[in-house]
Amino acid sequence: MSLEYETDDDGTSDSSGEDSTVKNSLPLLSSPSTHGGCLPDPSHLTTHPKSQEGAKFHCSVCGKSFSQKRILIGHERLHTGKERTGERPFSCAECGKSFKQKSNLDAHQSTHSGEKPFSCAECGKCYAWKVQLTIHQRSHTGEKPYSCSECGKCFTVKSVLSKHERVHTSEKPFSCSDCGKDFREKSNLDRHRRIHTGEKPFSCSDCGKCFAWKLQLIIHERSHTGEKPFSCSECGKCFTLKSHLVKHERVHTGEKPYSCPECGKCFSRRQRLTSHQTIHTGEKPFSCLECGKCYAHSASLSAHKKTHTGEKPYSCSECGKQFSKKNCLLSHLGSHK
Repeated sequence: MSLEYETDDDGTSDSSGEDSTVKNSLPLLSSPSTHGGCLPDPSHLTTHPKSQEGAKFHCSVCGKSFSQKRILIGHERLHTGKERTGERPFSCAECGKSFKQKSNLDAHQSTHSGEKPFSCAECGKCYAWKVQLTIHQRSHTGEKPYSCSECGKCFTVKSVLSKHERVHTSEKPFSCSDCGKDFREKSNLDRHRRIHTGEKPFSCSDCGKCFAWKLQLIIHERSHTGEKPFSCSECGKCFTLKSHLVKHERVHTGEKPYSCPECGKCFSRRQRLTSHQTIHTGEKPFSCLECGKCYAHSASLSAHKKTHTGEKPYSCSECGKQFSKKNCLLSHLGSHK
């Protein structure tokens, strides 16, 4: 037994029955038991195509349907390979930068207009992109949704987690084409390249001196402002660099993290260890340009040079006698006691 129904030329069913020409027929199983003892209602056959009414745009390659043409166009790039080859059909009229998706172009254009439509309800700070606001709001909530599976450390931004994970994997995917040195982050590679190019894009507004790295400029500017933002919690002494504060704090803690592999002697600073190691190697890398005499330490060379210049920068506050070496002055001061 079969039940026949009519369709128009476009494939949609015609329930009116006005056209007597049979376009398609649907065979039904002869056994009523397969349908619970009764035949299906023919009206069900005409309503099924309506479930696709919202999908007006169809992919010619795989037949997948979409409700909007722009989504279909984006999907079709998966078949053509244009998505994988990096095609960026949406370009900014202001700067020419191109994007794969129009939504990304729209977000980018706000950098030219200065528009910042997304504002923080907590502090009122405004952002051009919604994702920027979302990330900022985590500074108020303390939310850190991205955690490292190795050590459990949490991060507010997924990209920062990805960079952190390279600490565990030792992956360094960014390589310098000039010297082959590898880096975990592209920003570090970009900074490194300036060593080869000689580029110094950061200049001091006070004296005009230029620097390859922004951090170098910030540190230099403190020589003009006198700013010393890092202070010791023990004695209150202030420093322009955090690394100087860390070294200073070892005076209070007694920490000596640098040990000599030859004799085991420990030092609070790496340069003191390096200087000490010349005792074992016999190396004397510092030589006098006047007489050629060599020294293991830079300080020893500086003191020696004064024998040529006659310089005596250390004077006794009691009697005015001058000395070329500080330790000679200290020995002399004992004669006044």
